[in-house]
This record gives sequence, structure tokens and C-alpha cells, in this order.
Amino acid sequence: MKNILVIGGGKIGSVVAELLVDTPESGGYRVTVADRSAALLAQIAADPQRSPRLSTLVLDVNDPAQLAAALAGRFAVLSAAPYHLTLQVARAARDAGVHYLDLTEDVASTRAIRALAAGAQTAFIPQCGLAPGFIAIVAADLARRFDTLDSVRMRVGALPAYPSNALNYNLTWSTEGVINEYCEPCEAIVDGQPREVPALEEREEFSLDGVLYEAFNTSGGLGTLCETLAGKVRTLNYRTIRYPGHAAIMKALLHDLRLKDRRDVLKDILEQALPATMQDVVIVFVTVTGQRDGQLQQDTYARKIYSHVLAGKMRSAIQITTASSLCTMLDMLAAGDLPQTGFVRQEEVPLAAFLANRFGRVYAMDELAHAA
Repeated sequence: MKNILVIGGGKIGSVVAELLVDTPESGGYRVTVADRSAALLAQIAADPQRSPRLSTLVLDVNDPAQLAAALAGRFAVLSAAPYHLTLQVARAARDAGVHYLDLTEDVASTRAIRALAAGAQTAFIPQCGLAPGFIAIVAADLARRFDTLDSVRMRVGALPAYPSNALNYNLTWSTEGVINEYCEPCEAIVDGQPREVPALEEREEFSLDGVLYEAFNTSGGLGTLCETLAGKVRTLNYRTIRYPGHAAIMKALLHDLRLKDRRDVLKDILEQALPATMQDVVIVFVTVTGQRDGQLQQDTYARKIYSHVLAGKMRSAIQITTASSLCTMLDMLAAGDLPQTGFVRQEEVPLAAFLANRFGRVYAMDELAHAA
């Protein structure tokens, strides 16, 4: 049984831990959830359904001695902490000789982790969530079906099933993460050249299952695909899906009211004004075009995943998809199906192997279409 440290006991980290200890002891995990909030950990510890293989630890990630002690003897550390803490966790993991996985969407953090992974004796696998993460695995799988590529377009959204406010949005995961991806530059390939494009721009509309959506640039969703597909594709981009009207309001808040420079204020406003919901839907929509057998062809992968009961509890769709992705990557690492040292890209993972995993199979539910 492998000993795992999960840093961050919030909406995603707590679900990751519960999924891991819900596995049989044979091939299972012993998990410690660490967080600086004793009150948050007390809620986890007080759960009458909590497995004896799940424990908690009050931990200040900013204290190197505490972090080193928490990592001692672990097989892997899974960071579900805010993006600005990921690099120090990764550094400590390297010092401790522990495998490292995270959920960050932050481009700068991932670049620094890649440099840190050079020559490491353990694996460093950042961006293991939905987007970045699963979306890159899907896009790479579709891309491999073509002789030459023309365009790869990736769209993902975590949306309330029943929107009821002007933003048409509810808080379903990290508020800091949402703000960060709305503010930071976005990677893309435009006319065959790697570029940085502004967040919240290049808005488009499309319909899926009779519902109208908008999509616009956000940061981090491509993971490392820009580098992987450089020189091989004319167009590569990632956009976040929302209901129409969301982007315009967020642009007003971030740019006209200059809350881009006061992210703590915007975080407080959103968390006080927007309720959380368990009734959400995750949309994954990837379209790839290119040459195959001498013809220009297109393949599309589309899924909707809804909130449902998982590991004995009702979970939101974003909890299910994000936590399951991270658990799948850990499971494949533990089984020896992923490289055991250095930097591991999401697109290195075969889609079929991911979906066959005991955690990854949640993505096979609620299928809309999958080009064969």
C-alpha cells in the first residue's frame, strides 16, 4: 500500500483523498490530507464515513521544515493547493525524493516545475486535472489519427446546470484559479507560430445539444501542447466555455474596474456574491482537422459529465472530473504505466489507457459523441 500526501483539503483535494481510500487495500493507498486550516481538516476527520486509511495533518506549506517532515516516507505528493504554492511543494518533493503531481493551470509554475524536474530521480507530473490535463490527452489522441494536422481546437467548461444570475455562473472550484486563468496571457499557435494571446478575447458562440454557449481565451488549458505540436499544426487554441454574457461582465470587472490588479478584492466579491452548487455540468469539446488518406477530414470528441454519486457521496461534476483525473495519473504512475523519473506531459498518456483506469472511467459516462 502506497503512502500519499494530498496538500489542500478543499473542494477538490478532499475528494481526491476520499476516492483514493475508497479503493481496495490491494492496490490501494493510505492518504494524509494536509491543510493550514484546522477547521477544514476537522470537517474531514469528523466524517462518519471516513476510511481508517485517511488521516489529516495541519500543515503550513510556507514552513520548509514542516513540509519536509510531512513528505518523509511518502510515495507521492498531490498538490491541490492554490497555484502560487505549487512550486515550493515541487521543490520540497524533489528534495525528499517523492513523486510530484498537481492540478495547476498556471503556465509560469509549470515551466518552473519542468526545469526542476530535469535530472530528478522521481516523476514530476503537473496539470493533472480536467483542463489542463484530460483535455490534452483527448486532443493528442485525436491528433495521432491524422497524417498531417491543420487545426486543434479545445473547449472545456464547468457550468451550473441551472444558471440564475447575470454572470450565469456558480463557484464550482478554486476562485483564485478562475481569476488567474481570466488574467494571464494564453498560449496558442496562430498560422503555425507559437503566440501569446489575451485572456477573455476571441469570443465565439456555438450550440451543443440545443444549448447556446460562448467560449473565449483563458490561460493554462493547453498544458504543454503548444511545444509538443509546434511545427506540426497551423492552429491550436484553448477556450473556456460559459453561457453567453459571462465574458463581457468579467471584462468589465477585471479591466474597466481594474480588479485585475486587486485580485484579492475580486475573489472576496465573487465568493460573497456567487453561491456554490452541486448541480453542475462539465463539457469537453475537442475538434481536430487534418489530412488523412489524402483528404481533409475532421474528428470531434464531445462529452457532458453531470454531478452524481461517487464513492458513496454526491459530487459536483467538476469535483468528479478533476479529482478523477489526478487519481488516474497517480494510479498509472503507481502501476509503472508512466515514466518514473523526470517531467511527464499529459499528452504522453494514451486515452484508451486513461479511460480504462478505475478512476478515469468516469469520463466514459454521458457520452455525446466520439469519432472512431
